[in-house]
Amino acid sequence: MNDETPTPPRGSLLRWLMLLAVIAVIAAACWLGYRAWQAQQLRAAALRDTTAQQLAALQQSLDGLRRDQRANARSIQDAAATNRVLRDEMLGLGQRNALLEENLARLADSSRQGAQAVRREEAELLLSQAQQRLTYAGDIDGARRLYALASGVLESIDDPAYLNLRQALLQERNMLDTLGDGIRAQTTERLQQWAAKLEKLPEQVRQPAGTTAPWWQKLLSPLVQVRPADGKVLVARSERLAANDSLQIELSLARAALERGDDVAWRQALDRIDGWLQRLWPDSPQRQQQLGELRAMRGVELRPTLPELGSTLQQLRSMRAAKESP
Repeated sequence: MNDETPTPPRGSLLRWLMLLAVIAVIAAACWLGYRAWQAQQLRAAALRDTTAQQLAALQQSLDGLRRDQRANARSIQDAAATNRVLRDEMLGLGQRNALLEENLARLADSSRQGAQAVRREEAELLLSQAQQRLTYAGDIDGARRLYALASGVLESIDDPAYLNLRQALLQERNMLDTLGDGIRAQTTERLQQWAAKLEKLPEQVRQPAGTTAPWWQKLLSPLVQVRPADGKVLVARSERLAANDSLQIELSLARAALERGDDVAWRQALDRIDGWLQRLWPDSPQRQQQLGELRAMRGVELRPTLPELGSTLQQLRSMRAAKESP
């Protein structure tokens, strides 16, 4: 007898092959899904890192804004304190005006001596207002008008004893005329002109005329332009935008210090502007000129000491005290 080995049916072999194919497809799908999940996790981690960096930068910006807000709040408080002082002075002047009106009512029918006393009080009031305008508000035009009114009052007194007062007042008025628009107004105009020149500063340092470029630079010049760079100057656009915003804030603070006549805040703001100027633009003759003008403005005295101012008022008060004393 011949032994015959039984062969598996073809249908069973096909089922096993299909099962293996399905398992292979499932394994491939699992592997692809795992790769996709891993890539998604990497993208999520990168997104988290980017978000954390953006949050850190936003926090730094918020801290800078808060510091600027606190500085502005202090400036506003200083201005409010100055306004309160001016209001108190105006109230005092109002009370003095009321007293003068009472004196005018009492001295309406008095003699020539009484009329001179009234004019003397009026001149003293006008000179006091002029001095306060100069001291607290820096209002030179208003002070000139008050000095002109006081001069008219003193001219109406025909007593030879007031000749020295008229001469002293004339010297004060001449001194005010030499001030022009005033130190603060002139400095404000200089600062505006200085800020307008910043747009014309070169952002790249040009090579001197006649300088021969190396052969490799000439070879790469159609593709790459090589320029010398200053390590202190900001290059990134985001950094330059943030630095320019800070420069504009410092210019606003400098203008506010000018309006208040705050010498300390004025110099501090100009020092910070000096630093931003050197960070934003490379060294050049134009930048050196801007730095020179900035440092010249830093030496400006916002509240100059004028010895002539107040001399007429002091003499007038001394004259009144001498006449009132027994």
